[in-house]
Amino acid sequence: MELGLSQSEVSLALGRAGYVGLYNAEKGGLVKAALEEFLVHGLKYVFPAEFGMFTRGIPTSHSAPPLAKKIVSNESDQYVWPHPDGLARGQSISPLCEWAPAAARKDPRLYELLVLVDALRVGRARERGVAAEELHKRLHAS
Repeated sequence: MELGLSQSEVSLALGRAGYVGLYNAEKGGLVKAALEEFLVHGLKYVFPAEFGMFTRGIPTSHSAPPLAKKIVSNESDQYVWPHPDGLARGQSISPLCEWAPAAARKDPRLYELLVLVDALRVGRARERGVAAEELHKRLHAS
Protein backbone atom coordinates (compact mmCIF):
# COMPACT_ATOMS: atom_id res chain seq x y z
CA MET A 1 0.00 0.00 0.00
CA GLU A 2 1.36 3.42 -0.96
CA LEU A 3 0.58 6.26 1.44
CA GLY A 4 2.87 8.85 -0.05
CA LEU A 5 4.98 9.06 3.11
CA SER A 6 8.74 9.08 3.17
CA GLN A 7 10.70 6.43 5.03
CA SER A 8 11.72 9.01 7.64
CA GLU A 9 8.08 10.05 8.20
CA VAL A 10 7.10 6.42 8.76
CA SER A 11 10.02 5.91 11.13
CA LEU A 12 9.12 9.02 13.15
CA ALA A 13 5.45 8.00 13.29
CA LEU A 14 6.33 4.51 14.55
CA GLY A 15 8.64 6.04 17.13
CA ARG A 16 5.87 8.33 18.42
CA ALA A 17 3.38 5.44 18.43
CA GLY A 18 5.85 3.32 20.40
CA TYR A 19 6.49 6.12 22.88
CA VAL A 20 2.79 6.45 23.72
CA GLY A 21 2.15 2.70 23.79
CA LEU A 22 0.30 2.21 20.52
CA TYR A 23 3.08 0.22 18.84
CA ASN A 24 5.43 -2.44 20.17
CA ALA A 25 8.69 -2.41 18.20
CA GLU A 26 9.92 -5.64 19.80
CA LYS A 27 6.86 -7.54 18.63
CA GLY A 28 6.66 -5.51 15.43
CA GLY A 29 2.99 -4.68 15.71
CA LEU A 30 0.22 -2.53 17.01
CA VAL A 31 -1.01 -2.72 20.56
CA LYS A 32 -4.58 -3.25 19.41
CA ALA A 33 -6.36 -2.61 22.72
CA ALA A 34 -4.51 0.68 23.24
CA LEU A 35 -5.09 1.77 19.64
CA GLU A 36 -8.79 0.97 19.89
CA GLU A 37 -9.11 2.90 23.16
CA PHE A 38 -7.36 5.92 21.65
CA LEU A 39 -9.44 5.88 18.46
CA VAL A 40 -12.77 5.50 20.24
CA HIS A 41 -12.17 7.88 23.14
CA GLY A 42 -9.36 10.28 22.23
CA LEU A 43 -9.07 10.80 18.49
CA LYS A 44 -11.78 13.45 18.18
CA TYR A 45 -9.94 15.59 20.73
CA VAL A 46 -6.49 15.22 19.19
CA PHE A 47 -7.56 15.35 15.52
CA PRO A 48 -10.86 17.25 15.37
CA ALA A 49 -12.48 17.52 11.97
CA GLU A 50 -13.02 20.89 10.42
CA PHE A 51 -16.40 21.30 8.73
CA GLY A 52 -16.63 23.23 5.50
CA MET A 53 -19.07 24.07 2.77
CA PHE A 54 -21.16 21.62 0.77
CA THR A 55 -19.01 20.36 -2.07
CA ARG A 56 -18.20 17.45 -4.33
CA GLY A 57 -15.95 14.79 -2.87
CA ILE A 58 -15.37 11.28 -1.57
CA PRO A 59 -17.99 10.03 0.92
CA THR A 60 -16.84 9.44 4.48
CA SER A 61 -18.20 8.77 7.98
CA HIS A 62 -21.78 7.45 7.90
CA SER A 63 -22.05 8.37 4.20
CA ALA A 64 -19.69 5.60 3.02
CA PRO A 65 -19.31 1.84 3.38
CA PRO A 66 -19.32 0.09 5.77
CA LEU A 67 -21.59 2.49 7.66
CA ALA A 68 -23.88 3.70 4.87
CA LYS A 69 -25.91 0.47 4.95
CA LYS A 70 -26.18 0.48 8.75
CA ILE A 71 -27.04 4.14 9.31
CA VAL A 72 -29.90 5.68 7.38
CA SER A 73 -29.42 9.32 6.49
CA ASN A 74 -30.89 11.68 3.95
CA GLU A 75 -29.02 13.35 1.10
CA SER A 76 -28.63 16.61 2.99
CA ASP A 77 -26.81 14.81 5.83
CA GLN A 78 -23.78 13.51 3.94
CA TYR A 79 -20.08 14.04 4.66
CA VAL A 80 -17.33 14.10 2.05
CA TRP A 81 -13.63 14.73 1.83
CA PRO A 82 -13.31 17.49 -0.78
CA HIS A 83 -11.85 15.99 -3.94
CA PRO A 84 -12.12 17.03 -7.60
CA ASP A 85 -12.75 13.44 -8.73
CA GLY A 86 -15.39 12.77 -6.08
CA LEU A 87 -18.85 11.80 -7.28
CA ALA A 88 -20.83 12.59 -4.12
CA ARG A 89 -22.02 15.90 -2.71
CA GLY A 90 -22.11 16.70 0.97
CA GLN A 91 -20.73 18.80 3.76
CA SER A 92 -16.97 18.78 3.54
CA ILE A 93 -14.90 17.61 6.47
CA SER A 94 -11.16 17.69 6.72
CA PRO A 95 -9.59 14.27 6.29
CA LEU A 96 -7.52 12.84 9.13
CA CYS A 97 -4.41 13.73 7.10
CA GLU A 98 -3.78 15.20 3.68
CA TRP A 99 -2.86 11.89 2.03
CA ALA A 100 -5.98 10.05 3.25
CA PRO A 101 -8.27 10.58 0.21
CA ALA A 102 -5.62 9.56 -2.33
CA ALA A 103 -4.58 6.50 -0.30
CA ALA A 104 -8.20 5.51 0.29
CA ARG A 105 -8.88 5.56 -3.45
CA LYS A 106 -6.09 3.02 -3.95
CA ASP A 107 -6.96 0.68 -1.06
CA PRO A 108 -10.60 -0.22 -0.25
CA ARG A 109 -9.69 -1.74 3.13
CA LEU A 110 -7.86 1.41 4.20
CA TYR A 111 -10.80 3.48 2.94
CA GLU A 112 -13.17 1.58 5.24
CA LEU A 113 -10.86 2.10 8.22
CA LEU A 114 -10.58 5.84 7.52
CA VAL A 115 -14.38 6.05 7.17
CA LEU A 116 -14.79 4.41 10.59
CA VAL A 117 -12.22 6.78 12.08
CA ASP A 118 -14.10 9.76 10.63
CA ALA A 119 -17.36 8.50 12.15
CA LEU A 120 -15.58 8.44 15.52
CA ARG A 121 -14.38 12.00 14.92
CA VAL A 122 -17.64 13.58 13.74
CA GLY A 123 -20.49 11.18 14.37
CA ARG A 124 -23.38 11.44 16.77
CA ALA A 125 -23.70 8.81 19.52
CA ARG A 126 -25.32 6.15 17.28
CA GLU A 127 -22.79 6.57 14.47
CA ARG A 128 -19.91 6.50 16.94
CA GLY A 129 -21.27 3.31 18.52
CA VAL A 130 -21.67 1.50 15.22
CA ALA A 131 -18.24 2.71 14.06
CA ALA A 132 -16.64 1.50 17.31
CA GLU A 133 -18.21 -1.96 16.84
CA GLU A 134 -17.01 -2.18 13.25
CA LEU A 135 -13.55 -1.00 14.19
CA HIS A 136 -13.37 -3.57 16.99
CA LYS A 137 -14.23 -6.36 14.53
CA ARG A 138 -11.52 -5.27 12.13
CA LEU A 139 -8.81 -4.78 14.76
CA HIS A 140 -9.41 -8.13 16.39
CA ALA A 141 -10.03 -10.25 13.29
CA SER A 142 -7.40 -12.99 12.85
